[in-house]
Amino acid sequence: MTGPLVPFREIVLKVHSRCDLACDHCYIYEAPDQSWRTRPKAISDEAISRTARRLAEHAAKHVLPSVSVILHGGEPLLAGPARLRKVCEELTAALDGVAELDLRIHTNGLQLSPRYLDLFDEFGVRVGVSLDGDRAANDRHRRFADGRTSHPLVLRAVELLRGERYRHLFLGLLCTVDVANDPVAVHDALIALDPPRIDYLLPHATWETPPARPGGSPTEYAEWLLKVFDRWEEQGRPVPVRLFESVLSTLNGGPSLTESLGLAPTDLVVVETDGTLEQVDSLKSAYDGAAATGFDVFRHSLDEVAAHPGVRVRQLGLAGVGPECRECPVVRSCGGGLYTHRYRPANEAAGRDPFDGPSVYCADLEALVRGIESRTAARLVPAALTDPAELVAAEHELTRTLLARLHADLAGRGGAEWAEAWRLTALVDGPGLDEVLAHPYARGWLLTALDALREDRPDAPALAHRLAAYTAAAAVRARLDLPVTVGYEGGRLVLPTLGELRVAEPGASGRAEVVPAEKGFRVRGVRGGRFEREVECPREPCGDWLPVRGLGRDGAPDMALDDLDPYRDCFGAAVLPRLGLAEADEWSGRLAAAWGLLSATVPGHAAAAATGLTTLTPLAGAGDTVAGRHGYGALGVPVGLTGDALALGLLRGFRRARFRALRDVADLYALDGGRHHRAGWRPDPVPVSVLLAETHERVAVAAYDRSARTLAETRRALEALQGAAELTVSGKRLVADVLVEWEEAARG
Repeated sequence: MTGPLVPFREIVLKVHSRCDLACDHCYIYEAPDQSWRTRPKAISDEAISRTARRLAEHAAKHVLPSVSVILHGGEPLLAGPARLRKVCEELTAALDGVAELDLRIHTNGLQLSPRYLDLFDEFGVRVGVSLDGDRAANDRHRRFADGRTSHPLVLRAVELLRGERYRHLFLGLLCTVDVANDPVAVHDALIALDPPRIDYLLPHATWETPPARPGGSPTEYAEWLLKVFDRWEEQGRPVPVRLFESVLSTLNGGPSLTESLGLAPTDLVVVETDGTLEQVDSLKSAYDGAAATGFDVFRHSLDEVAAHPGVRVRQLGLAGVGPECRECPVVRSCGGGLYTHRYRPANEAAGRDPFDGPSVYCADLEALVRGIESRTAARLVPAALTDPAELVAAEHELTRTLLARLHADLAGRGGAEWAEAWRLTALVDGPGLDEVLAHPYARGWLLTALDALREDRPDAPALAHRLAAYTAAAAVRARLDLPVTVGYEGGRLVLPTLGELRVAEPGASGRAEVVPAEKGFRVRGVRGGRFEREVECPREPCGDWLPVRGLGRDGAPDMALDDLDPYRDCFGAAVLPRLGLAEADEWSGRLAAAWGLLSATVPGHAAAAATGLTTLTPLAGAGDTVAGRHGYGALGVPVGLTGDALALGLLRGFRRARFRALRDVADLYALDGGRHHRAGWRPDPVPVSVLLAETHERVAVAAYDRSARTLAETRRALEALQGAAELTVSGKRLVADVLVEWEEAARG
């Protein structure tokens, strides 16, 4: 087995091995593994003490911030209050100062009473109760040995937990699905009890003992659950339902929220009443001894169990599922299903591991994931993915969020200058500040500042001066009568998005007060600075004032030529100093000609680029255009590019910038690794993140150059992406949109 050992963060502690119900779907007493018969009824003092010490050692070794212990059985309440108190005391003492302890108990509720709940309140033990729905549904399986109903007693337990005194201990309801029950009636009965959470559980089954399908449908359990999902949606999702929320999370590239779904590595171990350490005990449904490890708390550490091959195989993510599952588009949501449900003895005859295959619920899980996706996809896809204006707005909101985060992370370390600049920024907040923060290099400054803060090397004066410069520029744009003191270096005062003014000799630094005026702004030196300037035409060069120039001419979009901003140096390539007037005019003409080529050849792509691009910065040489580390809308463009090369460079650069912006505001793929996919233009397979980015770019190139080879390669890449399990709902929508672009390019 490869990959790092995954420490256990959850222990199921069997405190009693018998039960007061005779549920015919119980995976303990009705399973092939009958080892409960030879184990002590209640856990011993020594086993409790050893378990607590082993867990504390494990938590300390792996520096775990918290661990969960679930008190289980049989029926754990049969252990009695005194034994349960012993368990809570030992665990609390052992973990004190080592890791936070999350104590839980899963019970059928029959014995629950205030004396238990007072004990649980003392130690913070939260209580989950098993209940299969209304009385008719619950009585189908959860009865006493003599056939009597357990339903009224369970309701009494739930009512205790719903009361004000114990409500904080109520963990939720666990419901085992039976497709013979009415799904809406079951769900409504559970919702009526106002639980904090509901867990719907598939009954344990294997290919040897498959689940009942009275209707004969291969997706009967999915159909049942989707009816519940529809009811839950109709009700406005009044309580969390872990199964549904796990699917929704993984569809968006997030983690699984339950062991029964997803590819998250297992981090659970079971301690039996005799101190035996076992794998997840649902494995008892497979065959006698399936959960055994050969270890116990008296002689073995938890690390030894974590290294057990049976545990390790459930820590390998995608590599830990069978070949059929690895190729399935929904594997990141279903995870191949619960490990137990994959058990198929016939695999051994073929020389395979009996668990190396799909779940016996495979068809149900695929139908469930696809059913939830089809019902929610439109809502899961952010508007920014399909609406250019929404993308710009989302990017702007992200920049504002980064500014707020910088202020919060400084936590007073910015000093008086930062505090004053922040105060003034709040006063100018409005359209003027929006224009300034929308400039792509504002994002570059914020990211650089946050990096420095994370490395504990903030330059407080420089941060305050830069924020003040943005604030002054915003005040000038809005013509607000608000003096702002701004720092300058090298004799030049920079107002982002507007330009720079020479206020002193080269090399000089100091501070100046910027005051907006009707036709521009005034500047005067402070703290020893002996100068005063007035700039009446801030968009035109005059004297010592150099403005940020525009590039729009001959039908080209009106973009800024920013060769002044000190944070424009974010492309990984050499940026040029201020272009001379003749040079800037000549470059502007070449850009206009290139834009004409784009508009004539790919008018749709040209229109999109005209909407998305706001700023071009000249780079040295004749290399490729670059989308750097900054906000949406800027490209670094080599001044040596001409003609087709420049047109294609602008198109490719815009597509890269757009993809980065989409990735900023939408989860397009899972970030936990996965398969590699072939791209016809690369010698080796690449991750889905690379394939998606390059396909998004190349479809525009194919539309421009009409190359049959590029079209064919892009089509094959799109086919690979359509089957990629790593893609989220948003990623799939992007692929669908790119496919439409490809079809338009193929039609010519």
